[in-house]
Amino acid sequence: MSDLRKELSETLDEAEWEWLIPHVQRDAVILVSLDLDLLAVGEAIATDNTSSVQQWIDSQLLTKPSNTQVGEWNSDRTKRFNTLILQPYVLVQEIAA
Repeated sequence: MSDLRKELSETLDEAEWEWLIPHVQRDAVILVSLDLDLLAVGEAIATDNTSSVQQWIDSQLLTKPSNTQVGEWNSDRTKRFNTLILQPYVLVQEIAA
C-alpha cells in the first residue's frame, strides 16, 4: 500500500446524511459510484490522475448529488455514507440500507 493510500485510509470514515448537508450546500460533495473503490478515487484525485478521473466523470461514476438524491436523503437524515475528505472535497459513497 502506498503511503498516500495508507494516509487516505486513515481518514476514511462513516457519516450520517445530516453531517454532510453543509458540505452539499457549499457544493463540495462528490458522489462516488459503488462500482469504484473510494480509496482509489481519492488517490487518483490527490495525485492529479486526470485521465482516470475524467473517465469516471464521463461514465457518470463520479457525480454531484442530484436534487432528487438530496430530496431522498433529506427524508432520511440518518442515511449513512462512507466518506473521504480530500480538501476541498468530501467524497461519499452510499451505504446500502
